[in-house]
Amino acid sequence: MKPHIRTRGFVYLFAFVLLLGCTSVPSTADLPAVTQFEVERYLGTWHEIARLPQWFERDLHHVSATYTLEDGQFRIVNRGMRDGKEQVATAIGHFKGKSDIGELRVSFFRPFYGDYRIIWLSPAYDCALVTSSDRSTLWLLARTPTLPQAECNRLLQKAATWGFDTTQLEFPQP
Repeated sequence: MKPHIRTRGFVYLFAFVLLLGCTSVPSTADLPAVTQFEVERYLGTWHEIARLPQWFERDLHHVSATYTLEDGQFRIVNRGMRDGKEQVATAIGHFKGKSDIGELRVSFFRPFYGDYRIIWLSPAYDCALVTSSDRSTLWLLARTPTLPQAECNRLLQKAATWGFDTTQLEFPQP
């Protein structure tokens, strides 16, 4: 088989699997992103308290993301530890629409972008619930590596009422 035919076949298979995956998980379109969003207050470091499993975060602990704004574009540096080694992934992002709505388009692998939707944010900008375009992704983030258990439970209950499968959540080591 010629290499270009094999490549084209792989691309078609990948697109089919991607589309199939998109149809099997409920969308988050019914969950609005936060409004009156203040980007300057969101910048800085956030720690991952809980997450729905993602292949790229398997066995990752001590996870944080640092957001900066450079030339009107977000720079996101995710860090975590796996098997005693630091893992770092860098992304770029921009607002999906208006800058006072907590909804971004983020890319770790250009030119491919994904949704980053902040669906709940504390008034103090010290903890947040973040998702993408479907309910297979959820992150509970905080400015500190841990949250009081009562606060964590309250936020995870909120996520459950919004249709996220919180029984599948992972809690990485802080």
